[in-house]
Amino acid sequence: MARPETAARPLARRPQPRALRGQARLGRRTKLLAQRLHSGDVAIIDHPNLDRVSAEDLILAGVCAVINCKQSVSDHYPNMGPLILAEAGITLVEVAGDSLFESCCDGEQIELLGGEVRRDGELLASGRVLTLAELRVRTQARRDEIGAALERFALNTIEHMREERELLGGRLELPLFETDFRDRPALVVARGGGYRHDLRVLRPYIRDARPVIVAVDGAVDGVLAAGLRPQMVVGDMDSASDGALRCGAELVAHAYLDGRAPGHDRLARLGLRHTSVPAPGTSEDLAMLIAAEKGASLIVAVGSQLNLVEFLDRDRAGASSTFLTRLRIGEILVDAKGVSRLHRPRPLTNLAFILLGVGLAAAAFATVRALFGVV
Repeated sequence: MARPETAARPLARRPQPRALRGQARLGRRTKLLAQRLHSGDVAIIDHPNLDRVSAEDLILAGVCAVINCKQSVSDHYPNMGPLILAEAGITLVEVAGDSLFESCCDGEQIELLGGEVRRDGELLASGRVLTLAELRVRTQARRDEIGAALERFALNTIEHMREERELLGGRLELPLFETDFRDRPALVVARGGGYRHDLRVLRPYIRDARPVIVAVDGAVDGVLAAGLRPQMVVGDMDSASDGALRCGAELVAHAYLDGRAPGHDRLARLGLRHTSVPAPGTSEDLAMLIAAEKGASLIVAVGSQLNLVEFLDRDRAGASSTFLTRLRIGEILVDAKGVSRLHRPRPLTNLAFILLGVGLAAAAFATVRALFGVV
């Protein structure tokens, strides 16, 4: 008996990637590009081994996609930037070469279809989307190989101990500052991972302790956005906005040991009075050392690197100097997360008086009503 003919099943089609459209914004320095990004933009960057802080800046700006003209994932250590972008639902496309910086103009409308970058139908570049599943696997693989990265970090730290001994045992030649640190706590705010959240959590501590607030370079914008007023800004002044630098804080330009200060020219153009201080290490190191040398009773670090992975995530030799600075400052340095867990906010005195006043007014009103009721 012949079997009945069955209709041929249509071949299942693979789902087509969703097209993403937005205005292209190009920048070879991600921290500067982040200042002019808007929600829905497509960020085109040139950032090898994308780090956590830069990824968080891109997420905060609200970009719909990121096109990186360099390798986003490190071959040597678990840099967290790509994974953080993917977990936030932001498409990350990796293209070879930086031809997009020549063929694409800032502000023009582009379209992403999978790994293809198009403008009005014209193919500008073709790359590859880094998926969340892939990034999780690659990040875990780098974590498993972290021993080699640790060895490189240790060797680099030893080299810094030889070249920059003053970070551990010497005294920096610091000028007189207008900002008074003597016997006061200091809050040193760097533009590190989660620093804006930490500032929000620390508001009760800041209200009660009234620390000297020192912003490191571009972190001054985040400090002001949190409704706080910094007393000092330290850095090479390349990532802070013009408006933030005019906030009235004392400005300290971090200079190289030969006296050259990268931020001097910009501050001079803005007509802002400042002091240049030659010092080894990073601007974050200098900010902490100023607070310590000028007599701060406690230094609370916001946005600073906390563990080995975060040190390695910065992927630069300067991270070793931060490690040495922590050794030098010692027991007066604490992290913001520790302070927020230990600090118990004092009751608001003004609020207590207000509540007392409201209670007395209510009692008086009830007394008057009772008297009128008797009459």
